[in-house]
Amino acid sequence: MPLTYRDAGVDIAAGNEFVRRIAPFARATHRPGVLDSIGGFGGLFGLREAGFEDPILVSGTDGVGTKLRVAFLADVHNTVGIDLVAMCVNDVLTLGATPLFFLDYFATGRLDPGVGGSVVEGIAEGCKRAGCALLGGETAEMPGMYGDGEYDLAGFCVGAVERGKIVSPEHVREGDVLVGLRSSGIHSNGYSLARRALLVEKEIGIKDHVPALNSRLDEALLEPTRIYTAAVLGLLADHFDSVHGLAHITGGGLVENVPRVLPEGLEPSFDFQAWDEPPIFDLIRSAGVPEEEMRRTFNLGIGFVCVVAADAVDDVLASLKQTGEDPVVIGSVKAAS
Repeated sequence: MPLTYRDAGVDIAAGNEFVRRIAPFARATHRPGVLDSIGGFGGLFGLREAGFEDPILVSGTDGVGTKLRVAFLADVHNTVGIDLVAMCVNDVLTLGATPLFFLDYFATGRLDPGVGGSVVEGIAEGCKRAGCALLGGETAEMPGMYGDGEYDLAGFCVGAVERGKIVSPEHVREGDVLVGLRSSGIHSNGYSLARRALLVEKEIGIKDHVPALNSRLDEALLEPTRIYTAAVLGLLADHFDSVHGLAHITGGGLVENVPRVLPEGLEPSFDFQAWDEPPIFDLIRSAGVPEEEMRRTFNLGIGFVCVVAADAVDDVLASLKQTGEDPVVIGSVKAAS
């Protein structure tokens, strides 16, 4: 009897069905600059058509990490794609760049077009929130590499910024103020510790209703990462000269990510009492996680930080509020000790 690719675990028909299902999601993310439709070997994007005169390209790549384990346990797959886009787009924003297009990589042991379609639906939703186009991607069916029902996600975003509008650490000064934009929860970092604390140490079931969260555990853990495109680009359009640095708060928390956008000789000073944290973090603490570990693992409720001139704080706060943010002053920049 002849041996086929399907016998070895790869179903080309399922792959074709998957492409058919996701094409409408990609088309829904179209933006100026996209020069072709999804389905070819590469995607075309015109910077001139997107409105740039002297653009510098900015790229970022990331994954979703072990937050995917929560999606597998809960059998909920339509939000992790938003996380994937957010992790890449928010990085690109820190240079002042406008996100232009996104490509994803979806790998699984056996392709389930329904699950895959839900994942890509989330990616498309993330792209719409970010204002960028889903220009293409790659689907890999690899039997033996992943367990039943498992998959991995990675992606990258390309953005552009005019040469004279790059946000860089050289503009930061002692006395600058740190303005925080709130997170929706854990976002997409620290899930190995969060899962250990909540599922193992506290023995909470993934579908259990948790009174402290006013939701089921899976709903709180799968809350998508916020995308800050509108807030950041709006702020830069209004007050570029007053914005000296931008930081995406990912793994390492505030204490490790804000210093990345400060020049040598300066360091951040945080007021950790300045904002109310989402309740998920106190729940994790209650499993025995020390405060120092919390601060160097989680965002603790602040997903993005703007380093701004002290004399512009009121204008910056007003601009951010106009985009729907609830910004909070969380500290300042001081001379390194």
